[in-house]
Amino acid sequence: MKNSITATIEFYFKGVKFTPSITIDLDLHLQGEGGLPDFCSLIAKTNNIDIYSYEYEMMQAEQVNITDAQGMVTKHVIDGVLNYSNFENEWKNDIALQDIKMIVRKNMAISDLQQHPEFEKTLLEIYKLGLKD
Repeated sequence: MKNSITATIEFYFKGVKFTPSITIDLDLHLQGEGGLPDFCSLIAKTNNIDIYSYEYEMMQAEQVNITDAQGMVTKHVIDGVLNYSNFENEWKNDIALQDIKMIVRKNMAISDLQQHPEFEKTLLEIYKLGLKD
């Protein structure tokens, strides 16, 4: 399932309330850039707010509020705040497990690796160990 969110920042500038927001496909950023973007600058660019302005500084002083979460990211949004590192770790594990399951299915004819949780855990640990080099 696709992982997406709506990120909004509510702030006041020159006595006017602003609530710029953006819907973000998190999978696209994690696959392309290897990590989550800076939501504040992404919101600013999408809403035509100059990142070198006092308006942007006022926006940066406020918290990004996350709503409309879809996919596994929903587990990592609590009271409008996204736990970036926990979500990124789970997302990377999920991608790795998809690849591992494909290899196991091809080489060992095991179609449901979840039926063998210890084996699944072992293969994931081996995969992570290989990333350290």
